[in-house]
Amino acid sequence: MTRVETSTLLGEDTGALVRRSVLPGGLRVVTEAVPTVRSVAIGVWVGVGSVDEAPEQAGSTHYLEHLLFKGTPKRSALEISSAVESVGGDINAFTAKEFTCYYARVLDTDLPLAVDVVADMLTSSLIEQAEVDSERDVVLEEIAMRDDDPTDAVHDLIAGRMWGDAPLGRPILGTVDGIANMPRHTIHDYYRQHYRAPNIVVSAAGNLEHDAVVKLVLDAFAVNGFLATDAAPARPRIGGVPPEVRTGVSLLERPTEQANLLLGIPGMNRNDDRRFALGVLNAALGGGMSSRLFQEIRESRGLAYSVFSFAAQHAPTGLFGVYVGCQPKKVDQVLDLTRSILADVAASGITEDELRNGKGQARGGLVLGLEDTSARMSRLAKAELVYDELPSIDELLARIDAVTMDDVRDLAASMLSAAPALAVVGPFDDASRFEAALA
Repeated sequence: MTRVETSTLLGEDTGALVRRSVLPGGLRVVTEAVPTVRSVAIGVWVGVGSVDEAPEQAGSTHYLEHLLFKGTPKRSALEISSAVESVGGDINAFTAKEFTCYYARVLDTDLPLAVDVVADMLTSSLIEQAEVDSERDVVLEEIAMRDDDPTDAVHDLIAGRMWGDAPLGRPILGTVDGIANMPRHTIHDYYRQHYRAPNIVVSAAGNLEHDAVVKLVLDAFAVNGFLATDAAPARPRIGGVPPEVRTGVSLLERPTEQANLLLGIPGMNRNDDRRFALGVLNAALGGGMSSRLFQEIRESRGLAYSVFSFAAQHAPTGLFGVYVGCQPKKVDQVLDLTRSILADVAASGITEDELRNGKGQARGGLVLGLEDTSARMSRLAKAELVYDELPSIDELLARIDAVTMDDVRDLAASMLSAAPALAVVGPFDDASRFEAALA
């Protein structure tokens, strides 16, 4: 008899019924029952991302994501997509720095089909040479599209500026030369190395029954010896040695009408206890139209259309960034004002009104962001892969409410006073002209 270990992570008393099962081979199934809807969002999450690539494999995680849609012994590429789309569902995937996700959203009655299609892709992909060659051009087009979009390019540029050749500093898409010359065996070996049961979480949320989902997953993944080992689930990706942080300026010259500026400051890893204070600080600084950066840069002075701050958090480290898009002639004024605002918050913290509004934004963003089944499905998987905990919504709201003025002030003083790095995409030919803005 197949052994399945099942536990309840959150009970009905929390407003959600979340259950978790560990299948043979270490594959995990986590579900949340949402009986008020008629759909199910399902994702198969693999604990591998671009940070796991050796230099010669750079871009292979994302390349492989494309190739898994190109056919199995059971289905052609067209049959993979049409199987889900013919019942009104959608199927797609994305690659991140620390994980990869293949997901579908379907009517509840079509969940067996969705599980079978996605499992087939992950366990039995052919990765034929002809598909590797044809998809190579598609990935190269995606890199070109990224390069043509300065708002995307500037984010890759700041990661490379701050973390250099460390895995976190490399672009997820890889490089043109790397993709153009990547042989099939590199991708196929990477597939066989990382796409194993202990490294996989199947997450689902919607109108479902947990035991029925477990049965579907067992049947769909029981091919090619995929569940035949006695391995335990892989541990969540927590901690690690942070890469050395660099400062300075990186410039990507582009004949754009707008300068795209991204100021980066060393941040914190995703499991840092201060992350709730960071959420409040980020909301107050640049999280919306009432934030200090938006009011000072756009509303009061009209220096930019788009201005916001953000926090990117990974297992070993993170970054805090401020993005501004402005006319090239205004870059010096924008950078001076941005640095002044950050310095003021580092020295004096935020106001009581900003603390209250920041908490409100954090609370609302959390709850409203979980109003759809796809977001709930993602939350379950990330709890398994990167957080090693699944607090209830009430617990998360309590952690936000517990943030004090001193918490935010201490965080701002330590983080915002650090030496920044700067990434610029726009019509400039000399990076040194920006160095004074970092002094």
